[in-house]
Amino acid sequence: MNLLQILDEFRQNEYLKNCISHWEVIHPKEAIYSEFPSSVNPRIKSVLEKRGINQLYSHQASAIENILSGKNVTIVTPTASGKTLCYNLPVVNRILEKPESRALYLFPTKALSQDQVAELHHLVTDLDADIKTYTFDGDTPRSARHAIRTAGHIVVTNPDMLHSGILPHHTRWIKLFENLQFVVIDEIHHYRGVFGSHLANVIRRLKRICKFYGSNPQFICCSATIANPSELTRKIIEEDTVLVDNNGAPSGEKHFILYNPPVINKELGIRKSYINETQRLAERFLSNDIQTIIFARSRLRVEILLTYLQEAMRRAKKPVDTLRGYRGGYLPLQRREIEKGLREGKIRGVISTNALELGIDIGQLDVSILAGYPGNIASTWQQAGRAGRRTDVSVAILVANSSPLDQFIIHHPDYFFSQTPESGIVDPNNLIILVSHIKCAAFELPFTDGEIFGVNATEKILVHLEEQRILHHVNGKWHWTAEVYPAEQVSLRSATPDNFVILDSTDKNKVIGEMDYFSAPVFLYQDAIYLHGGDQYQIEELDWDGKKAYAKEVEVDYYTDAITKTDLKVLEVTQRTERSGGYRAHGEVSVTTLTTMYKKIKFNTHENIGFGKINLPEQTMHTTAFWFEFPGDIALRLGLSPDDLGGSLKALANLLRHVAPLWVMCDPKDIRTFPQVKSPFSDHPTIYIYDNYPGGVGFSEKLFHLSQELWKACGEMIQACECSDGCPSCVGPKMEVGERGKEGALKLIKWVIGL
Repeated sequence: MNLLQILDEFRQNEYLKNCISHWEVIHPKEAIYSEFPSSVNPRIKSVLEKRGINQLYSHQASAIENILSGKNVTIVTPTASGKTLCYNLPVVNRILEKPESRALYLFPTKALSQDQVAELHHLVTDLDADIKTYTFDGDTPRSARHAIRTAGHIVVTNPDMLHSGILPHHTRWIKLFENLQFVVIDEIHHYRGVFGSHLANVIRRLKRICKFYGSNPQFICCSATIANPSELTRKIIEEDTVLVDNNGAPSGEKHFILYNPPVINKELGIRKSYINETQRLAERFLSNDIQTIIFARSRLRVEILLTYLQEAMRRAKKPVDTLRGYRGGYLPLQRREIEKGLREGKIRGVISTNALELGIDIGQLDVSILAGYPGNIASTWQQAGRAGRRTDVSVAILVANSSPLDQFIIHHPDYFFSQTPESGIVDPNNLIILVSHIKCAAFELPFTDGEIFGVNATEKILVHLEEQRILHHVNGKWHWTAEVYPAEQVSLRSATPDNFVILDSTDKNKVIGEMDYFSAPVFLYQDAIYLHGGDQYQIEELDWDGKKAYAKEVEVDYYTDAITKTDLKVLEVTQRTERSGGYRAHGEVSVTTLTTMYKKIKFNTHENIGFGKINLPEQTMHTTAFWFEFPGDIALRLGLSPDDLGGSLKALANLLRHVAPLWVMCDPKDIRTFPQVKSPFSDHPTIYIYDNYPGGVGFSEKLFHLSQELWKACGEMIQACECSDGCPSCVGPKMEVGERGKEGALKLIKWVIGL
């Protein structure tokens, strides 16, 4: 069967028809062309014409014209719309005019960097020009590094390498910094929350060094569709930009299907497993040799789906090696091999985390299946866009899970298919992040008296660092005096640079993967089942101090899931206002988390088949939170017993945690909620929403200002859900939130919004 025949089957099959809540057909779009700007070098124009490019798409022409006239530009167009040419053409154009010019390209991943270098090499080779283009990352051989520093016209790297491998060694990069004309930041929507807040400070350091060497580069930024691309770009580069969003690229017909697994217990609101439904749908395409990508929400789910689909391939007597997993934790060579297999068509199916969401060249796929809503609309379109990168028909299917966030999306197609309401949020002045980068900046160049690095309180921070004997103030300058190398102490992507390595004890302790510090207690405790590449390992020992986990290969029919306990204390209130018979507040909190036990969950049936204890140290984090304090007698006013109130607060907290990411464009795991029947801080019933990152990155503050919209959306979700007493699709199951949890949560919401 071909793709169109399978779509016809979807329309006719009663079971599938009943699961499809919305079927959007996005019609083919004709290209909108513009002429080459007059300032484009004739050599470039000639090379592109030989490739059959006689005109530019409208957005390409607009972007190139603005860039060549000296403006910072933010380009916002869909996946596969030719954004690469928007920056390659003006950069190469400038180097042809002024051969001493330099450009720096930043991509969020090494794979994407290597991809873009290949594209650049093609253009430079066709031009027969002496434009040296190099990738500079952790995989670059030492023998090549000197040539890149002195002769590289275009240096392609990632924020991590710029932060730790280029800026601290700027004296070796004088040619680059003296002549830096352009900084290209691709996938800028990817830099939100923690990563974006770090990048904004890395850009501050970059601009500081450029100023020292007498250069003032232009910024060219590319983004997927978000509500605030210009605002996000301005916060990261701290300069104005011109927005280019007049997309002129053609596109083929795309079928976007919203698929909701059937309810199997209406009273409890329990639906069929979305993982099993994803497997069923993927099998339909893979068994007909239609190249398919499946996106899963976590590493664990990637491995579970890979296991299920490989079993299905074996049953169908099809080659299992044409189906692969792809995620962080796989070693770089393994990931490159999978990307190559996809491009060449040897791999027919891949199950991935969002690691393949970005524009890495993996060839022309026909189908993209999303196992669960990715957490924001921009990511959903990026993942859906991995299929149909031609003018042919393609299919994207979003398979909803039972969470309130997924159910909101599945029942509000207009919300999804209309203009995105999501905003990318960064907080460059998060104190922990800011101080880390002030240390790095001081190591690179001494601070001068009166110099501002992001905040007016820069000098106070410098004084504090002198008291810590990290800096020394003399003759109006602040000099680095510590022995440590500060960039090594700062991870741009997580709360700590410490990673755990996973060693295979059955194969001479060979490294098979890695995991970040905060995830280790949840995945690498003793006796945990660690899934990797479809293989199963049991963790024999977790060496917490040595940051090592020893695993042995096993064959079991279950996986493990950790359970954590949390406690929260208010440290400081920064904003507090009376609202609708209660108080809403924002401030700093301390959150203590302890992983206590784990469940064993059987494959396929997902039934609980046992428990085990976990003995690991607790982790404490200072962060920011938004909270609402109800009156002390709220239970009496709403006719709820003390037990009912506890369940109702938990029910509302469950719902808030899932609904809040709709507004702040974050992953659901980036924020957490915590209900207290009697808060030790206020003695009142209180619900807290906190940033799940040390110091906070602005999510809770945004929610503090959006709280009314948040409560209303929660009320709509409860009222729209057909369950009687609570279920995973709204406030959580009745056994978790109590008999009156759903009813009580709705009463609390109505109290807050004044109904």
